[in-house]
Amino acid sequence: MYPCIASASGVVRDLRARTNCQKIDANMPRTILHVDMDAFYAAIEQHDRPELRGKPVVVGAAPDQRGVVSAASYEARKFGIHSAMPARDAGRLCPHATFLPVNMRRYQEISRQVFAILERFTPLVEPLSVDEAFLDVTGSRRLFGTGPEIARLIKDTIRRETGLTASVGVAPNKFLAKLSSDLNKPDGLTVVPDTREAITAFLAPLPVTRIWGVGQVTAQHLATEGIRRIGDLQALSERALGTIVGKHSARHLMRLAFGEDSRELELDKIERSISREHTFDHDTESHERVTRTLADLVEDVGRHLREAGFYAAVAHIKLRWRGFKTITRQRPLSPPCCDDITLLRTAERLLAAEPLTKPVRLVGFGVSALTHRPEQQLTLLDDASATNPKRERLSRTVDLIRRQHGRGSIHRASSADPDPV
Repeated sequence: MYPCIASASGVVRDLRARTNCQKIDANMPRTILHVDMDAFYAAIEQHDRPELRGKPVVVGAAPDQRGVVSAASYEARKFGIHSAMPARDAGRLCPHATFLPVNMRRYQEISRQVFAILERFTPLVEPLSVDEAFLDVTGSRRLFGTGPEIARLIKDTIRRETGLTASVGVAPNKFLAKLSSDLNKPDGLTVVPDTREAITAFLAPLPVTRIWGVGQVTAQHLATEGIRRIGDLQALSERALGTIVGKHSARHLMRLAFGEDSRELELDKIERSISREHTFDHDTESHERVTRTLADLVEDVGRHLREAGFYAAVAHIKLRWRGFKTITRQRPLSPPCCDDITLLRTAERLLAAEPLTKPVRLVGFGVSALTHRPEQQLTLLDDASATNPKRERLSRTVDLIRRQHGRGSIHRASSADPDPV
């Protein structure tokens, strides 16, 4: 159907050359796409389980457990269910919904497939999450057609190769592309005009909450002054708006109210942190249970680190007590690492420094200050860094065994055992 896609590698090589040549022309109007997969986690579950298609599906915690909704199908959203909602509330709103646990490995597999499709059309892709991205297709128009034509090709290719739908916004900049992709979900395609007058008219009837940075509190402040639509902002002077939201915020809001956004795509953007949390069904005073759960979280974070090709320079734990008081503690990792042994020992040291004097509601582990390669350091005070390559190889071997034979095929020994490497 699309002969230009048949030889993907050749197209990408040709596309990179054409894109690089055309980027020299700074006056060329940009064409930015925002591609957003529709109800991504829930849609994958419905695709993999045909009996769930057309039915309310909720991905996240079970309705009889503590935890939140990670994603909801459009059928479930009709009942008022949305992401970050407590799972128990979702269960009360739609008791006949199918509740499924998060299967991140499967979602990441489909995400990689989707991003591979996007990169057939342009090398200029800025990932925002596993299910959305900005694309600059300015240099791709000679090869694939206009912005809307490229958007349709992308949508059709995603549907044909994954069975899923995506909504796409086509616009002259990132703000307008992201705003427009959300206007006609699911399976939508929204094209923003490219002249200032037409953009102003396009934005005017939309609520002010469509502007980045206008949350509930700011929206309430604006509403008290009769400002509910973007058109209301357009009718104000920046000075008048400054008396309501402050000078700096006024400048930001006024630019966006007229669709102005000069930001470039962040092509070298990397994940800044990785973390996992577990909320216990019942608050626990068992140090052993907290430690065991923390170790599981460490393994999950470590596997994610290695799959993404990162090394972490900082590790942290999170504890939430009964009553919701929450603390975090962190420790540097020198040199940066990605192996489970170093991560687990660091997590256990952080936990040991916090006596569990009250029942624990939640425990979490995370890493930050990510880099694509570890720093090579030599030190006379601590020779632990010398074991990191061996520990990393061991952790990657465990990953391989689990991928081939299942997670239960190999188990973690007690951390009290001597270090085998």
